[in-house]
Amino acid sequence: MISAKQVKELREVTGAGMMDCKKALTETNGDMEKAVEFLREKGLAAAAKKAGRVAAEGLVKTYISEDGKSAAMVEVNCETDFVAANEEFIAFVDGLAKQIAKSNVATVEELLEQKYVLDESITVKERLTALIAKIGENMSIRRFKKMQVEKGMIESYIHGGGRIGVLVELGCEKDADVLHQVGKDLAMQVAAINPLFLNRDQVNNDTLEKEKEIYRVQALNEGKPEKIVDKMVNGRISKYYKENCLIEQVWVKNADYTITKYVQEKAKEIGAEITVNEFARFEKGEGIEKREEDFAEEVKKQMQGL
Repeated sequence: MISAKQVKELREVTGAGMMDCKKALTETNGDMEKAVEFLREKGLAAAAKKAGRVAAEGLVKTYISEDGKSAAMVEVNCETDFVAANEEFIAFVDGLAKQIAKSNVATVEELLEQKYVLDESITVKERLTALIAKIGENMSIRRFKKMQVEKGMIESYIHGGGRIGVLVELGCEKDADVLHQVGKDLAMQVAAINPLFLNRDQVNNDTLEKEKEIYRVQALNEGKPEKIVDKMVNGRISKYYKENCLIEQVWVKNADYTITKYVQEKAKEIGAEITVNEFARFEKGEGIEKREEDFAEEVKKQMQGL
């Protein structure tokens, strides 16, 4: 039995109509991922990037060392946006980003056992527990990312007061102010367009083959002759690269430039090659499903003493 909640979730992910979503779920026995593919093959889904329902509250924060050679980004979740705006909570997340950048931790579990950077008499876990007790909301350190570069620099961008965070690592033989500009521009590009990969080499074969099959079925469903289907598939794969690989994307600030062309132009200014080595993007709560509250039902239960 397909539930209304499943249909609603599929519609939010794909943008397809209610009846189409219900049919897709029925045809795929309620498998959400297969239902998305089903809709895309029928040309009914808006394709490609689905990050899941973004519902959890909290903050994403970054820290970059003064020399720009080491950096970290961390996401800490809480239950409400009120707590996300709390000064103590903000200070805690800021402190964690700095601590991660300056330490050798590799996992959240290791981080929790470390001495807290702003008070070495306690561990990170003890500080988190104390904060939970004081504020009265559950909180968790969800994930973090570290970057380090010898020749080049790292730049960051925070959007929406901590809703989205981005780190971009650039490689260059010269230390030039231009690198800060390029890094910031690329970080804003990542925040706005949300590329899935840095370049074509990062697109794994499984992803590529799945995309090809979807495009092939789409073309056949459109009634295209078999002999031109392969050309259509190759054309759509090329478009997939341009939409999902950062260095091939059109630059949001100037549609006459791709990111590659923009970086090459800036490299000419300083007389040294600039390489885009890596990027990371965290969006607060992505993939975490927040509990849906029925306030009327909650009040009714309280009045009944339940």
